[in-house]
Amino acid sequence: MVNMETENARREEARKAIEGLARDPAVQRMKAFPQHGRVSTYAHCLRVARLSCELAIRWGWDVDLRRLARGALLHDYYLYDWHTRGDHLHGYHHPRIAAEKAGADFRLDEREKGIIRTHMWPLTLFHPPTSREGWLVCLADKICTAREWRDGKRRPRRDGRK
Repeated sequence: MVNMETENARREEARKAIEGLARDPAVQRMKAFPQHGRVSTYAHCLRVARLSCELAIRWGWDVDLRRLARGALLHDYYLYDWHTRGDHLHGYHHPRIAAEKAGADFRLDEREKGIIRTHMWPLTLFHPPTSREGWLVCLADKICTAREWRDGKRRPRRDGRK
């Protein structure tokens, strides 16, 4: 069992890793693109990064929190509105697109690129996560997506429609 002091230090490490990258102007560009309902791609990725790190800390998993935070925050870094520009196979294609774009704009190592490329498993059946960090992002992405869709259905629309 990890002691509280260690957990707090790891939470601070994760917070710094997430916030440092989240302030980057390139990452800020994700605010312009909708993800799920009224949630921007930026907000979604930020939620996934925070939840991924929190799960790792709570479960006492020995992971690289910096890599985890970077992979999670950039997992949907494709920089377009998939509702209008993407094709009907966006779910299959966007992990590769996001990994390529993030790799071009940031110095990512192979593990970080792998986190991004595999986050849609099991939809991308032959590309399962290959690291603990990848599994955490995959799980956190599913949880955050479900919450965003649920919350979007419960909130009244601005135009009065249901």
